[in-house]
Amino acid sequence: MQRITNCILHDPARDQILLLQKPSRGWWVAPGGKMEPYETITESVVREYREETGLIVQNPELRGIFTIVVEEEQQIKDEWMMFTFYAQQYSGELLTHSPEGLLKWQNPEDIAKLPKAEGDQLYFDHILRSPDIFIKRFRYTPEYNLISVE
Repeated sequence: MQRITNCILHDPARDQILLLQKPSRGWWVAPGGKMEPYETITESVVREYREETGLIVQNPELRGIFTIVVEEEQQIKDEWMMFTFYAQQYSGELLTHSPEGLLKWQNPEDIAKLPKAEGDQLYFDHILRSPDIFIKRFRYTPEYNLISVE
């Protein structure tokens, strides 16, 4: 099972969230990626965020733990765990061109209108409103249509 870390970075001075638009589907996501062997989830999110954005998140707080299952005809085709962090502090300079897609600061109220996986909107809503950890299982079809949230 693959392990993924990502982070919702909120810049309180400008009240904006840094998002990444992936070229494959045009979906907007919180920057992050695959954990390396022997990494803690915190080490992974700091490394992945820096690689994708040029920014170093400081004091990231774990806010979500998700099992994501892709299934077809009740058979599991893919499954991974995602650990989502939230941070308000960072250092470094934003990359002009990310190797993963387009980086853009977004207004929190505009995030719901951006194209993304259906489950992503649920965890964005929760994490931006509450400091409580959000633990869910998202089940998707191979086309990434949401089957259920449990």
